[in-house]
Amino acid sequence: MSYLSPASRAALSRVVEGDNAATPPDALNRLRDIRSLIAELEKDAATLAAVREAIEAGSSWESVAEAAGLKPSAAKWRWLGTDEDIAERHEAGRKRAARPSSVPTDLPGLSVSDAAKHLGVTAQAIYLRVSRGSLRAETVELADGRKYKRVFLDNTDAGASQNND
Repeated sequence: MSYLSPASRAALSRVVEGDNAATPPDALNRLRDIRSLIAELEKDAATLAAVREAIEAGSSWESVAEAAGLKPSAAKWRWLGTDEDIAERHEAGRKRAARPSSVPTDLPGLSVSDAAKHLGVTAQAIYLRVSRGSLRAETVELADGRKYKRVFLDNTDAGASQNND
């Protein structure tokens, strides 16, 4: 009896058949077959079962990570905890990955870094001025959930750069 799921076995069979074919599949079909096999193996319950069995048998996370070709923290992120814990982490990771990675350029005000450069102080000094009320700042939240701290400089703030914060 095989320890792989039917979907993983089917993907593996496609790769083996293509590898043994008299005329191999074209490059794009080979790529699709290989990536399909990788995807199936990554989500196959056999992987998680093997990890849990190794940990229960006394293997360290470092050993599991080495066997999987990962760093220990990545192995723990993938496989530590209950099925629900793992599913939650992976769903959160997918949501983060789906977000755009660039900072929008049309936000109001200045970033904390830009405000610090403009006033010739550190970012910590900007946060201190905001907490003291000498600078106005707002957190802008975008529709996709990203949040940005934006600083608004008044004419009086430009002279404040002479202060030592």
